[in-house]
Amino acid sequence: MIGLIGKKIGMTQVFAQDTILVGVTAIEAGPCPILMVMDENIQLGFDLAKEKNLKQPQLGLYKKLNIVPRKVIRDISKEANIEYKVGDELKVDLFTEGDFVDVSGISIGKSFQGGMKRWHWKGGPRTHGSTSHRRVGSIGSSTTPGRVFRGHHMPGHMGAKNATVQNLKIIKVDLANNLLLVEGGVPGHKNGYLVITKALKKRAKKVVAKK
Repeated sequence: MIGLIGKKIGMTQVFAQDTILVGVTAIEAGPCPILMVMDENIQLGFDLAKEKNLKQPQLGLYKKLNIVPRKVIRDISKEANIEYKVGDELKVDLFTEGDFVDVSGISIGKSFQGGMKRWHWKGGPRTHGSTSHRRVGSIGSSTTPGRVFRGHHMPGHMGAKNATVQNLKIIKVDLANNLLLVEGGVPGHKNGYLVITKALKKRAKKVVAKK
C-alpha cells in the first residue's frame, strides 16, 4: 500500500510504446519526507510551506526533525518487511512504467445542482401541457409509509467529495522532474493534492524472457 502524495498538473497526450496516442494526467509526485513511523502507517509530507503560516507546535516539530516544513500531511499504509526511518524521502522511483496505481483526491465541486444533473433523473413529460420538466415532483407516498425515506435523491451540493480512481496505468516516470504520467483522468482540479498508492486489485504483467 506504500505510495506518495502528489499534485495534479494537468492533462496531455503522449505516444505509448505501441505507437498509440493516449490521454494522460501529469502528476507531480514527491519527494515526500517521512515525518513519523507508526505500527501500520507512515506519515508523509509534501509541498513546501512558509514558516509564518504554521502554528508554533507544528513549526517546533519540523525543527526537531530537521525537516523543511510541508503543507500537506497524509498517513499511508506501509509495506511489511521494509524498514522506514524518519527523514527518509520517498520519490517517484517507487513506481515503474507499466505499474497500476489507485489515485485519491477531492473531486471538483459543482456547487448546488438540480436532481437531473446530480442524479441523472429522466425528467418529466415534455408535451401535453406539462410544466414539470425538471422539477422534483412527489417525494413521498400517502399513507404507507407516509414519510420520505432517508437518503432520497434530491437537489443539493454536488462534488467536492473524496474520490478514488482505481487501476490507472503509469505510462512514464520522470525522476528528474518528479513527474508521473498516468493514463486517464484523476479526481480534482488543477493543482489539487492527490494520494497515489499501488493498486490493490491489479498488478503489472511480468515479462518472461524467452529462452
